[in-house]
Amino acid sequence: MRCLLDTHAFLWAALAPAQLSRRARSVIEDGHNLIGVSTVTFWEIALKFALGKLELAGVLPDDLPAVAVQMDLTIEPLAAEDAATYHRLTRTAHKDPFDRMIIWQSLRHQWTLISADAQFAAYRSQGLDLLW
Repeated sequence: MRCLLDTHAFLWAALAPAQLSRRARSVIEDGHNLIGVSTVTFWEIALKFALGKLELAGVLPDDLPAVAVQMDLTIEPLAAEDAATYHRLTRTAHKDPFDRMIIWQSLRHQWTLISADAQFAAYRSQGLDLLW
């Protein structure tokens, strides 16, 4: 299985694994699965940290790419094609641009998205495979 972690799922996997659902934790820990984290996630974390909207226990945003590598996660770049085709993502009630790009990357690359965000379910009709 190939999965992409939503931002909160990445932070929980890295810093507070007990916050993950049992199913999400099992999929992340299964060495047969390829688990990725988007560069968009690192941007979102850095921005929210800079604005004082996110506190991190014992790490800085700068440390998180190395943490992802230590966790054996793949860092998935935001490709030019992902950005250029973003306009194809149907609008729903979900307006967070970071979440929408992570959803779009998951859809474009046919990755299962690991997220507890209930609003993401609106994208199942577009083919989003969601796991929590």
